[in-house]
Amino acid sequence: MMKRRSRKFMNPPFVLIVLMLLAIERGSANVSADEPKTPRSHPFGQREHVVRQLSGEQNPVAIPAELQVVSEPWQRENAQMPYLVYMPEKDRLLMLVECRQPIQTAFITSDDHGKTWSERKWMSTDSDGRPNGVALGLTYLGQGKLLAFPENVATGQWSSQDYGETWKKADVRDTVTERYVWDPLLVIKDREGRVTQLVEGSYRPTGKARGLPSRDFSQAYLRSRVDEGRSWSTEVKVPQWLGVNEISLIVAGNGDWVAACRLDEPPEFGKGDYADLYSGLGVSISKDQGKTWSERQVLHDFGRHHSSMILLPDGRIVMTYAVRAGYPKTEDGFPQFGIEAVVSGDHGQSWDLDHRYILADWQGNIRVDSGPTNGWCSPQSTSTVLLPDGAILTAFGTGHRNPKDAKVWLMDVALVRWRLAPATTTQPRD
Repeated sequence: MMKRRSRKFMNPPFVLIVLMLLAIERGSANVSADEPKTPRSHPFGQREHVVRQLSGEQNPVAIPAELQVVSEPWQRENAQMPYLVYMPEKDRLLMLVECRQPIQTAFITSDDHGKTWSERKWMSTDSDGRPNGVALGLTYLGQGKLLAFPENVATGQWSSQDYGETWKKADVRDTVTERYVWDPLLVIKDREGRVTQLVEGSYRPTGKARGLPSRDFSQAYLRSRVDEGRSWSTEVKVPQWLGVNEISLIVAGNGDWVAACRLDEPPEFGKGDYADLYSGLGVSISKDQGKTWSERQVLHDFGRHHSSMILLPDGRIVMTYAVRAGYPKTEDGFPQFGIEAVVSGDHGQSWDLDHRYILADWQGNIRVDSGPTNGWCSPQSTSTVLLPDGAILTAFGTGHRNPKDAKVWLMDVALVRWRLAPATTTQPRD
């Protein structure tokens, strides 16, 4: 079974320190003038916040925002991998969060667009009240219907018919024993708002070793269903997705399908249990509803992934992602991490990397040269939704509070409420 080791909480091998040093040296050589270069106090203890839009050699644009750590009330236990959906029928937000160790799935809701959140509620519990359900990829179908699934979707599927109040797990029939899915399904609706198609991007290991120059450890697939989940089409092995694992999908304003692809890590970072911290980020586009796909456009060769995309009313696409490697280390030897966003004004064909947004960034507490735990302060996952007032909410996992002597990798879930800069060089085009 393919296991994404960075999602587990295990003591990593010493090779991680070598990988971090390589990533910092490689990333520093091509760093923007506005990227984090000096130590910053982490932003997680304050509600008022500033998002920065990069602007080449000029000073970044400061955008007022709000930041909160939604997992703070949970007695500082582990919380990670948030999935966020907006349910317009109730004007409500629902967030799926993986909690504790080993992880168990819980939900929180907000009826004020993310300002305050409900108490945590477990997806499933046993007869003694202990949580016993794990699911990823929270997907909203509309009219109170939701889906979620284990990382290996061949082992089952979770569903809710009441806006996430209750959940049931069902067995599934599959032609394979491994089918890994991390991101929500793509939901296609007709003009009346009825679901006409669900599309899933999945991946499996190819049998090749990690760290080869060919970068073909993973192969991604596509399949769909037209009846809200009762039967799947035959999977399609997308040739352009060799070396791709996680797939985030969106329909662009012109009808194209856009796939944000997590790329297998470069060979110099491809060894050890935590190698996937160095995965890259690319984009592939289909102009025929998933029948054929373009070659990947690489946005970031390594260290940035865990993407989430939204479509704005004017046709622009906003993509958020985690920065787990690539920022330069501080002068006193600490790594830096962050959450970024980038905008496309031409339906995913190009992305304005020169004017990307830094939603949050922080310095790790564990020096690069201190040992293999120096990646424990990094982020994990992003999930982004658009609110009715035009504000954007981005949830993400952060390991910012792990101390230098950490024995266990703990994370928190944070949330940024922000907006695009009023003036942007990225304008939508037909």
